[in-house]
Amino acid sequence: MAHVEQYAQEDDPLTSARETGRRAESSPISAAGGAALRFLAAAIGARSVVEVGTGCGTSGIWLLRGMRPDSVLTSVDIEPEYQELARAAYRRAGFAANRVRLIHGRGLDVLPRLTDCAYDLVFVDAEPAAYPTYLDEALRLLRVGGIVVFNNALEGAERADGPLSVPDPGTAGAREVGRLVRADSALIPLLLPIGEGLLAAIRDHSADS
Repeated sequence: MAHVEQYAQEDDPLTSARETGRRAESSPISAAGGAALRFLAAAIGARSVVEVGTGCGTSGIWLLRGMRPDSVLTSVDIEPEYQELARAAYRRAGFAANRVRLIHGRGLDVLPRLTDCAYDLVFVDAEPAAYPTYLDEALRLLRVGGIVVFNNALEGAERADGPLSVPDPGTAGAREVGRLVRADSALIPLLLPIGEGLLAAIRDHSADS
């Protein structure tokens, strides 16, 4: 795992954003996780991406570096202080202000206001307990061939719960979204065991049938 993280090299803007995120306790995505986001965005030529969980800008920089030059990242976070730090991070990374639309609010309140089938990629880095609901919203927002990605997916890794114990809401939510993605024949799923785990799924063409 250490080798995987070392393979994803971060430059000064990313290093600065990561340190800011650590100081602010915003839990920035791992370097390998960020590199995977960039790869996925580039692979589909993403022009319009939604991110839930701006943090201090680390994941946003990775996404923007994979997106097309004329693209726009819409990033949602409940913490306005994080978004101001992220705005500065994007500027240090060389992105024009019109490349990012920052929306302050709870993801599940903001996403219903966004346009159906208008986005290439939806990245969710929020409370895993709500991941099943975020999946519903993401599938509404994604175009055919678009990708939904959930961070911290390994929180739902199957492990033996004691006879008198039940999984906490975060673990239960991560497990349930994994089950829903695997069970949906209109999705092509992939679990990437990097960082805290990325669960990705492509909205297949059969989703419209």
